[in-house]
Amino acid sequence: MRQPGSHASAPMPRWLLATLGLLGLAVFINYIDRGNLATAAPLIKDELHLSASQLGFLLTAFFITYIPMQIVVGWLSDRFGAARVLLAGFVVWSVTMALTGLAHTFATLVLLRLVLGVGESVFFPASAAIITRCFPESYRGTANGVIYTGMFGGPAFGTFFGGLLIASFGWRAFFVAFGLVSLAWVIPWLFVAQPRLVELRAESTAQAPGARELLRERSLWGASLGQICESYALYFVLFWIPYYLVHERGWSLTQMASIGGGAYLSMALANLLAGRIGDRQIVAGRSVTKVRKSYLVVGSLLVAVFSIGCAVADAKTSVVMLLLACASLGMYYPHLFAVAQTLAGPETASRWVGIQNCVGNIAGLIAPWLTGVLVDRTGHFTVAFVVAAVVSALGAVAWVFGVGPVAQIDWQRRDRSPLASARAEAD
Repeated sequence: MRQPGSHASAPMPRWLLATLGLLGLAVFINYIDRGNLATAAPLIKDELHLSASQLGFLLTAFFITYIPMQIVVGWLSDRFGAARVLLAGFVVWSVTMALTGLAHTFATLVLLRLVLGVGESVFFPASAAIITRCFPESYRGTANGVIYTGMFGGPAFGTFFGGLLIASFGWRAFFVAFGLVSLAWVIPWLFVAQPRLVELRAESTAQAPGARELLRERSLWGASLGQICESYALYFVLFWIPYYLVHERGWSLTQMASIGGGAYLSMALANLLAGRIGDRQIVAGRSVTKVRKSYLVVGSLLVAVFSIGCAVADAKTSVVMLLLACASLGMYYPHLFAVAQTLAGPETASRWVGIQNCVGNIAGLIAPWLTGVLVDRTGHFTVAFVVAAVVSALGAVAWVFGVGPVAQIDWQRRDRSPLASARAEAD
């Protein structure tokens, strides 16, 4: 059976569009669960009497398990199928979200954040394998855009509606209720998506490269470095902007919810537009390399510029700068894993993205903790914004010089030793 929608003009099967919608919904829920602790941070900090550094470690604890599990999940997706692995992870992270609302000590919250990291680690390696196998190059920007719209929409919902609900009913009630309700996602996944994805995977006969060949690929490490730099900015926004808006800029919890929700909404809209426009440019004949890299480089540089604006502007102007920085993040993300999916190919995408996301999310260990330390030592966020700007600009350099042409790698040729390759060419 041919790849669904393998021709740009061919309509996508309904089950595949439904699957893409479920992937977007899954990451929407994923990022609500991941970011709700930051939304509730002012209340949790006061209730548990935490310092800014302790709060930073609590936010960072998630990545202690999330980062190394990326590589494990990449292997599990190849071994057991991305659809099954994604389902298992979804159940783990939803149940953990509910249990977090019952925690009453700092140590318990740290433990639950570690478990949440295990559950949520499945999404990007598994979804990368699904997108690469099911969608052609000319649709991957849009497909990734849908997923990242869910990713940015999650914090938007969590910050705005979650912030309002937390203010009205308390953070504990919201955590428990949302974690349990989100388990309803499992039903359509089991009946609509998983059976067809398992069947499609079973029909593949292509061979994946060995681990050594994958790790020797320069573009993998260039893309990983680029992701580290932009992930620093993303996690700075995701985990510290609610606290920044309330404690430094003096906005109320309700005003913070509105501003923070607007920031994530700007990410989501810019992301969806950038993914769709990029695909249309590719269909029109522009180079895949130029299209994908231009969004990655320009997005990184704009994030740096507007982060500096947040650092030096007054309270009202800083809100505008924050919205523009978030929109710049949005235009970057639909092309991040589209590049990985194209380079790796369907049989290797889950392991490639697992490694790239593992390395890239080292920023999740650094950004929340370092920001807390900088705020404790300086008493404000100015230096933290400057650091985020510098790191983001370095990401643009990584994409230009660290990643080669965006075209699927011929892994079979790469697997040959130099001697074997010479003999094959001689024959």
